Amino acid sequence: MSKRAVAALITSVPLLVLATGLTAQADPQANLVPLTANAAPGLEHATKTGPEDANKQLPVAVSLNLRNQAELDSLLAKVTNPHSAEYGHYLTPDQFRDRFAPTQAQVDAVANHLRAAGLKVTGSTANRLAVDATGTATQIQSAFGTSLSRWHDATQNRDFTANDSAPRLPKAVASLVSDVAGLNDHYTRHHAHAQTSAPHVGSGPSGGYTPDELRGAYNIDKFVNAGTDGSGQQVAMFEFADYQQANITAYDQQYGTGSPTPTRRNVDGGNTTLGNAQVEVELDIEVAHAIAPKANVAVYEAPNTDAGEVDMWNALVSDNVPVISSSWGQCELDKSSSSMTAVDNVAKQAAAQGQTFLSAAGDSGAYDCERNQDANSTKLAVDFPGSDPYVTSVGGTTLSMNGTSYGSETTWNESGGWSGGGGVSSVFAKPSWQTGSGVTSSNKRQVPDVSAAAAGGEYSIYTQGSWTTVGGTSAATPLWAGYLTLHNQKAVAAGKAKIGAANAAIYSVANSSSYGSTFHDVTSGTNRYYSAGANFDLASGWGTPVADALSTALLGGGSTTPPPSGGIANGDFETGSLTGWTAAGPTSVVNSGTYAGSYSAQVGSVDPAGDSSIAQTFTAPTGTSSLSFAYNVVCNDSVTYDWATATLKDNTAGTTKTVLAKTCTLGAGWKTASASVVAGHSYTLTLANHDDNYAGDPTYTLYDGVKLG
Repeated sequence: MSKRAVAALITSVPLLVLATGLTAQADPQANLVPLTANAAPGLEHATKTGPEDANKQLPVAVSLNLRNQAELDSLLAKVTNPHSAEYGHYLTPDQFRDRFAPTQAQVDAVANHLRAAGLKVTGSTANRLAVDATGTATQIQSAFGTSLSRWHDATQNRDFTANDSAPRLPKAVASLVSDVAGLNDHYTRHHAHAQTSAPHVGSGPSGGYTPDELRGAYNIDKFVNAGTDGSGQQVAMFEFADYQQANITAYDQQYGTGSPTPTRRNVDGGNTTLGNAQVEVELDIEVAHAIAPKANVAVYEAPNTDAGEVDMWNALVSDNVPVISSSWGQCELDKSSSSMTAVDNVAKQAAAQGQTFLSAAGDSGAYDCERNQDANSTKLAVDFPGSDPYVTSVGGTTLSMNGTSYGSETTWNESGGWSGGGGVSSVFAKPSWQTGSGVTSSNKRQVPDVSAAAAGGEYSIYTQGSWTTVGGTSAATPLWAGYLTLHNQKAVAAGKAKIGAANAAIYSVANSSSYGSTFHDVTSGTNRYYSAGANFDLASGWGTPVADALSTALLGGGSTTPPPSGGIANGDFETGSLTGWTAAGPTSVVNSGTYAGSYSAQVGSVDPAGDSSIAQTFTAPTGTSSLSFAYNVVCNDSVTYDWATATLKDNTAGTTKTVLAKTCTLGAGWKTASASVVAGHSYTLTLANHDDNYAGDPTYTLYDGVKLG
């Protein structure tokens, strides 16, 4: 029998077995496992008013568990630690997916369960961490072994839909699932901008600090004046509302930013909400333009639902956007623990890939649930996702200028309960890097990590057709995002690692002798409960940036391995190792059959090995215009099943080209491939090998002579 016939038989049998298994159960509700962490939050404070409309269409996003989590945690501890030799050696999205994401078979198992219940599977995310589906309330109840009802929250004076009990799934499926998003809409994410009656500051058209004033306050002007203005960099805005480009254009024209027009990326159909929420989106974009005027701003928009939230996270990590700013959050006490686990899994992928995620700490001081006007309003609480250890939480200050330079700051706390968020997480453990003077003895994560100007009236923006002033930690957050975008530009030019998940590096600098010159330590004021003090505190974190000095200190913490003069590190593998490369799957260095010199890299194995790759991120030095490498494919099969391939991603431009198309040859010997590069751009080269794991015909590829010219 031919290999193709065998493969066809193998793929047909499991489908028959699965279908038989689904219909063989005498009781479809028997042997179901409850996802207890997925219970709807706050039902004890609400009243059930009746069943949900059986025919109502509802979207759901089913998040899957990561694989090899201990290995992932070990990798994260290394690539985010500036004192580690592996600092900055980030994975590509494909490498992360192949090592840590669910397998395609696991995704298919979840999708097949949903289809069997009558749901329409609309797709799975590129990183395989979620399966999206839609169905009627009746179908969803069948799929997840729970009932859906309408509820009323008297404190909020709001009706909502919720699952009456934790969803239940067959044991084999339940073991794969971390969260089912879309079963309830009791609490939604809130934005964190303040439009309060504040003293007139700044020289904007209606008051508020201008781009020049904001940059001058934190020494960011030294970047822009030296030509580090965000050119070739990308920063994303994480949004649950829409914006109007005419307002952004008016802002850019007023201040002469010369910023590129933002791009919109709709997730789950996007979001068309304007009104008050529109102010949030336009504030975020305009602050990013103020700080990093030439950066490309990508606005990601999704419905303000649990499913929209996790799908937007998945889109951002799949697109590998370097810096992400979120001004939307939710009180930890108002979220299910499973929904936070689902997002945390994606945040780990972001950290592994070197992405920086910043989130507003909230505008209700130490009482983050207060704006929800619910039963948790008077409890000490912090904002998610800022409380996640792989996210940098940004608090707020009241800034006083000395002309166009920094004057002084206190923690932001003004009338109406408006104040910078901060406190101790009730969910996440204190990470190992969270140490230093002022960090409390609690074993839980503490926020904020850093702060910036946030008082109402401190930001001059153009929104809804007119000039106004706005504040909030949602203004401070894109300020930090813009600054770290400039930092990344400077890092790339120096052949250094992107900041990535920033917290470990920030705390390392803050705990060094450089602290006094790299941060403005905010030592006065409170956030309605916690007081500011020397060093770290729960009202302002480590304080606000002295941007030029902070970046200098951060850039002392490791490189991406290629020196600016050579670009590619260990491209001939003459170290006898894969030093400088990030490997996935079976890979090695061999000393026979080499291209030139004593060693070549072997990607794949003489035994069936699945997918393997080696990758390196580098900056093309001045004077270079091409990249080339040699390859020798040892393929005992056809290109239908096995192959070698290579891709070159331009991290600066956000484009990817295939340098070596799928190739399967045997006995052809060494060949070469090449591609053009642009000097000064950051690239990720991935040299890969695919083997279909069929016994008897393993495929592997030798690579060598990787160089720039």
